[in-house]
Amino acid sequence: MLFDFQEFIKELREGDDKEKIETLRKYEEYFGPIQWGIKDQIRYTDYLAKFSYQPYATPEDLDENDFDRDILQKLVIGSFSSEYEFKKEGENWIFELYIAVKNGDQSIVKTVSELWSHQIMRLYKIYIEEEISLQVLLHGDGENNEEKVALLGEREVRLRKWNAVVDTMGREEEKKQAAKSQEDQLQNLMGQL
Repeated sequence: MLFDFQEFIKELREGDDKEKIETLRKYEEYFGPIQWGIKDQIRYTDYLAKFSYQPYATPEDLDENDFDRDILQKLVIGSFSSEYEFKKEGENWIFELYIAVKNGDQSIVKTVSELWSHQIMRLYKIYIEEEISLQVLLHGDGENNEEKVALLGEREVRLRKWNAVVDTMGREEEKKQAAKSQEDQLQNLMGQL
């Protein structure tokens, strides 16, 4: 795997960014030591695990063992710092996962399939740091209840949006199957003439 979660946590602990070190310290104070993998963390089990996985196009030069597509997808669609879109494209009609990030006046939109391995690694790091920070804010020390309510509300909005996307994708597939069935029936009738 390109991304090693425990190695990344070690980098954060030993890094120079005092704010990141403090956030990590608070997280571990509230929830215990960060051990095992991403899927074993409270921020994953309480939030990201609720997003279903949908296959999507990935870079051709990366195989299935290079990165966990499920985790990356959940980090992207669960993120508060970027937007996403799922679109079927190309002659194979495979879904593309678009990621849109705004930085000041600039907006950058990329598909996962056009990213390089180091860019995918960077996405993991950015999104995991975000999830750690948000989990710390959600726990807090009994302060700023309005912020907690807003964060939980945003999580709910993102989960509903994803469920709507998945529902829409299912309808598109049904329409495609119905159109194919109609075309097959028409071909069969034409053959009988």
